[in-house]
Amino acid sequence: MSRLLFTALALLLVTLGSASHAETVIAAGTIRGQSLIMPSDVALIDGVTPGALDAVGDAIGMEAAVNLYAGRPIRPGDLRPPAIVERNALVTLRYDHDGLIVVTDGRALDRAARGEVLRVLNLTSRTTVTATAAAPGLAIVGPLP
Repeated sequence: MSRLLFTALALLLVTLGSASHAETVIAAGTIRGQSLIMPSDVALIDGVTPGALDAVGDAIGMEAAVNLYAGRPIRPGDLRPPAIVERNALVTLRYDHDGLIVVTDGRALDRAARGEVLRVLNLTSRTTVTATAAAPGLAIVGPLP
């Protein structure tokens, strides 16, 4: 819900600030890596910077992949979808295929956004499995439904 609100606010800002000239998205202040980008974190400047974002809506709601410094243009590679599974978090591992459902507890060994692959330690068998982040605290092993 809050991501939708931030996106709507960003689109409003873009609509109000749009003109016939090109603009570049910059960091309004220092943004630490793994931080969620909020509307107050970005600004628009006049001019085109090759390879940089030109719409604040492309940045808001995303996560900084690296540290972003004030006044510097933001490139698409500097951002990633927000992580829904944090490293060392307890997660539910679920295998669901052809009517067979197996559920157990695991510990995430990586951070991951929705749909990304991560390693998870199965706490019952103590083996490391490869899973896909499906929801906060949920990782799917095997084929996705």
